[in-house]
Amino acid sequence: MRIALMSDIHANREAFSACLAHAAGAKADRYVFLGDYVGYGADPGWAVDTVMDHVARGAIAIRGNHDEAISAARVQMNAVALAAVEWTRTQLDGRQREFLARLPLTVEEADRLYVHASACAPAAWHYVTDGHEARQSLEAAASRVTFCGHVHVPEIYHLSAAGKLAAFTPAADVAIPLLQQRRWLAVIGAVGQPRDGVPDACYAVLDDVGGTLTYLRVPYDIARAAAKIRAAGLPEMLAARLEEGY
Repeated sequence: MRIALMSDIHANREAFSACLAHAAGAKADRYVFLGDYVGYGADPGWAVDTVMDHVARGAIAIRGNHDEAISAARVQMNAVALAAVEWTRTQLDGRQREFLARLPLTVEEADRLYVHASACAPAAWHYVTDGHEARQSLEAAASRVTFCGHVHVPEIYHLSAAGKLAAFTPAADVAIPLLQQRRWLAVIGAVGQPRDGVPDACYAVLDDVGGTLTYLRVPYDIARAAAKIRAAGLPEMLAARLEEGY
C-alpha cells in the first residue's frame, strides 16, 4: 500500500490541490493528513472540506495547533499567526469548526504513529527541531515509526537498537529504506508553507510493503496563492513566505 502523508496545508488551496493531484498520479492508495489545515492561507473552508471528504473515504486526519486554535478560548501564538486565526474563524461554518475540534491528536496504525507535533506531549505542541527533541518523541512512542509535521522543514531521525540517534535531511524523489532494526521519526515538512528555503510544496509517500519513504516536492501556482492572501488582508509576511519558502 502506498500512503500519501501530508502536513501543514495551511489553507493553501493551490499547494494542496497540486499535492493531491501528484499523489493520485503516484498511485497513492491512502491518505494521512498530519494537521494544520487552516491558518496563514486564504482558503480555509475549501481546505477543511477537502480533508473532510477524504476522511469520509477512509483517510486519517490529525488535529494540529492551528486547527485547535479555531475553537480555543485562549490561543498562544505570535501576532501574525493569531491574526490569521482570527480571520479564519470568520470563514468557517459550524460543521467545519466541529470537524476540526473533534479530530484526534494521535492515531496508531500497524507499526506507525501519526501526530502533528511531538509524541512526548501531543497537546503541548512541542517542535521537533533537534536530536534532543527527536529522542524525547521517539522514546514516548510505542510504534516503530512516527510521522509528524508542525516544523515545516523535512527531516528524518533514526534510533539504533544501541540507542544511537542520527539524523539527515531527505532529498526529494529518493526512496529511504526504513530499516526494521531501527526506530524512525519522519518530519514530513509542509504542503502549504514550506520553510526550508524551497518554495515547492512538500509531502511524502510511504510504501508500507517495501518499507520505504519518499519525500516529494511539487511546484504550484505560488503567485495565485500569495495574491489571495494579500487580497484577504492577511499579514504581508504570509504571502512573502510562500514566495521565498521560509
